[in-house]
Amino acid sequence: MNAVSGASTDASARSLTDDWTLGGIRVPNRLVLAPLAGIGNWFVRLQAKRYGAGLAVSEMVSSFAVHYGNERTLRELLRIHPDEHPVSVQLFGHDPDVMASAAERVAAAGADLIDINMGCPVPKVCKTGAGAALLEDPARAVALARAAARGSGLPVTVKLRSGQRPGDQHGVEVARRLAFDGAVAALAIHPRHASQRHKGLPDYALAAALVQELPVPVLISGGLHSASQARDAFDQTGAAAVLLARGSLGNPWLFGELLGVRSGPPTREEVLAELDWVIDCAVAHLGHDRAASYLRKFYPWYLERLGGGKPLQAALQTAPTVEAARALVGITQREEIAA
Repeated sequence: MNAVSGASTDASARSLTDDWTLGGIRVPNRLVLAPLAGIGNWFVRLQAKRYGAGLAVSEMVSSFAVHYGNERTLRELLRIHPDEHPVSVQLFGHDPDVMASAAERVAAAGADLIDINMGCPVPKVCKTGAGAALLEDPARAVALARAAARGSGLPVTVKLRSGQRPGDQHGVEVARRLAFDGAVAALAIHPRHASQRHKGLPDYALAAALVQELPVPVLISGGLHSASQARDAFDQTGAAAVLLARGSLGNPWLFGELLGVRSGPPTREEVLAELDWVIDCAVAHLGHDRAASYLRKFYPWYLERLGGGKPLQAALQTAPTVEAARALVGITQREEIAA
């Protein structure tokens, strides 16, 4: 495998349980929690680490918000729990000087790596020249990666897509520039074009070709909702690691399944206990009032495993307090967490 310390030279012997190093940082296995916009805060990352993820990446954070010292961004999005290392913070932006400044503050907050988003297809991000817009500006993409490394002194990775539209290969060209110019320690490829968002089959053949060509580790992302899909992507592409995103939401047990430490779905009691933990973390993160509304995006992921149906789902979406939500799903015992 390309430039991955500890990787086996025998493809048939590769395992998701293998340890490796990324930019000098030891990662205990080949499972990574992907950056999840608006979701991947400290306790979502910590949850993934509790269940076996070797590395966790934050939700994308505005380099401008960090640079200008936005209070909520610094307090909430750069919050790192001592038990979640190694952890990477993902930044987005278009200005190299601002990126360098933001990366310096991210390093000071305790991150082990910095990831730069070059794949987000959301118009409000792309119109600023950030996210997937960088797929058509390779010089700026390289400048941003170099700036992040310069500002932070940390290993820098990039997550990108294959291109903007069907047939577009600009993302592949950007990946080559970043890798061969020595601007990144690794790349994560989501082998769908940006206009697909999260629909359609990922192009794993394209990812496999990049794994063979590039002189840095290539990680694979996209469409990995089950253990079988993650294993197939790992085997088919030869990637250094797999990134689990939406497939792990409400299902942190997926990490353990892939590492061979558990089999079968979680019990109802396990799901309720985990949801209770999430609720406590959200309260520690945001306070009772904000947590009550914030958690409404989390409930469907767990309710899918509890089988509550539409009436319960609707009730949870209007629950005025976290205690009301607990009562609705039948959580009767609570354990406080150390924030």
